[in-house]
Amino acid sequence: FRLALIQLHVSAVKSDNLQRACGLVREASAKGANVVALPECFNSPYGTQYFKEYAEKIPGESTQKLSEVAKECSVYLVGGSIPEEDGGKLYNTCTVFGPDGAMLAKHRKVHLFDINIPGKIQFKESETLSPGNSFSMFDTPYCKVGLGICYDIRFAEMAQIYGQKGCQLLIYPGAFNLTTGPAHWELLQRGRAVDNQVYVATVSPARDEKASYVAWGHSTVVNPWGEVIAKAGAEETVIYTDIDLKKLAEVRQQIPILSQKRCDLYGIEMKK
Repeated sequence: FRLALIQLHVSAVKSDNLQRACGLVREASAKGANVVALPECFNSPYGTQYFKEYAEKIPGESTQKLSEVAKECSVYLVGGSIPEEDGGKLYNTCTVFGPDGAMLAKHRKVHLFDINIPGKIQFKESETLSPGNSFSMFDTPYCKVGLGICYDIRFAEMAQIYGQKGCQLLIYPGAFNLTTGPAHWELLQRGRAVDNQVYVATVSPARDEKASYVAWGHSTVVNPWGEVIAKAGAEETVIYTDIDLKKLAEVRQQIPILSQKRCDLYGIEMKK
């Protein structure tokens, strides 16, 4: 099946972001994409000072547009993420819609991005956001897909649980920055892919040097052998890749780590 990653240029105008995102979903569908993914925080600038202002209920304006365009284009649409307001709390939330427009999954970012690299970057999502408390998977006719958002990719246990639950593709909308991006963006994706013998796709916003938080870009797809098979630059673009599940089966047959795990010695479990 064909996967499209939309590396969207995100502006301060929500209506423009939504309009351009939907237009690029239509473009991806016209080019044969079956599964389409948007970046983290695709409808608003990324930053703790913006989350409250741009936050919406789900369902709400942005998710309604995603539902409509998924149905119009008959695609599985991974809606990047948006700031969500629920019960007085804010979340960084990814919604997924099926070809009939129905919502298939809602993933609230589990691990909040609180880091301090002296002289480089300091950021604290927990100043405004609350963490999600669940794993999120959805089924397609092609394969089962596991979801994470950005910082979630650093936690190998989460990806391992998805692998145990039968996911063959992991999608992480994410906005790494100019410090962590060059250091770890591709490395983490390749690690998750090799460890679990799955495809891993990451979807970043396009880089905007004028933004308060400058995203790294370089949306990427890695195959189960750990090879980068598609990669964007820093600009707004759509990248396409054909996901070959036969390749995945071959890798697992050649190096059968899943059946060779010593479950008598160790294990990772999903608690809820």
